[in-house]
Amino acid sequence: MQLDLGQLTPEIFLKQYWQKKPLVIRQGFKNFKDLLSPEEMAGLACDELVESRRIYKEQGDWQAEFGPFQSYEHLGESDWTLVVQALNNWVPDAEKLIQCFDFIPRWRFDDVMVSYATPGGGVGPHIDLYDVFICQGSGRRRWRVGDRGPHKEFAVHPALLHTEAFDPIIDVELLPGDILYLPPGFPHDGVTLESSMSFSVGYRTASTKDMVSALADHLIDNELGCEQVEDPDRKLSVNSGRVDVNDLSRIKAQLLSQLNDQLISEFSGRYLTQSKCELDLPDENLGFSCEDFKQIIQNQPLIRIGGLKALYFDASVDRGVFFLNGEQVTLPLSLIDVIPVLCDNQTISYDHLSNWLEDTAFVEIMLEWINCGYWYFEQD
Repeated sequence: MQLDLGQLTPEIFLKQYWQKKPLVIRQGFKNFKDLLSPEEMAGLACDELVESRRIYKEQGDWQAEFGPFQSYEHLGESDWTLVVQALNNWVPDAEKLIQCFDFIPRWRFDDVMVSYATPGGGVGPHIDLYDVFICQGSGRRRWRVGDRGPHKEFAVHPALLHTEAFDPIIDVELLPGDILYLPPGFPHDGVTLESSMSFSVGYRTASTKDMVSALADHLIDNELGCEQVEDPDRKLSVNSGRVDVNDLSRIKAQLLSQLNDQLISEFSGRYLTQSKCELDLPDENLGFSCEDFKQIIQNQPLIRIGGLKALYFDASVDRGVFFLNGEQVTLPLSLIDVIPVLCDNQTISYDHLSNWLEDTAFVEIMLEWINCGYWYFEQD
């Protein structure tokens, strides 16, 4: 799978469109093939570990239901949509789609969402708070996109937030292989013209509110931030109810003193690598030995399981630190150079790892990850 931006380059796209304005990319994917069939998608939506929704109208009122689902016959042949989140956790081929957009770093990546809709189906006019590349699969879908502005939003259902009518700045019919890029804040509405599938590659960041809340939990869990304000140079106060500018500065300094690069990287590394949905991990240890690993890797590459996030920071990688599935990992300094290999590549081959295969510490920790299912061998 290869992304074709036409006259654009990734650099031009980032400069002119990313988080600025929507864009239609005609035939961004030549000969695009659905990553799974509607039947396979319905099978995923039967699994209680998979996050799924279906949206439809009943007597003119919008309805939304959460899976797992067992049947769809009662919905008829039109005017309904099935959505499955985190397709990349369950369908390995979704990784090929994600890689096409790797000019955006993975810490910004959220998930791949798949939507199957019957004629007339859609989720209604709404505004998203994240960037998304909507890649049209089989079928056709009409998209209307409005401009940013003070659009009023309202709940048509407890699980559906819609926006008021808007004047479109884009009104387009997407065909298989076409892509619609939408930055945050642009109202949009997609209606299926014939049974179709679309695959949305989403990028989002957490709100400051959510990050501060999670940071507070991190400080509590790790018994950090216990220092109190010290003021041995305090001057005489004549207004007992007053907080003067010097005291305000002390309070601010107390809070900011914790926000150094080490704390922020350790906290955000854990936070950003937490999987939003369940990983498709085995129930039991897979039982590979060190010799199994060293022998099999010569012929079969290792693949990181879909949805598993691995990140490193410039501020801490030289100390052997990286982050995997919400945990901080510290490797011996002799293994620093393997960290970008593990984090930058979804598939790692013998050539990637040959320099470390005689290092007992590396083999043992890699074996632990293989046996718990974080990486698996590609089958012939």
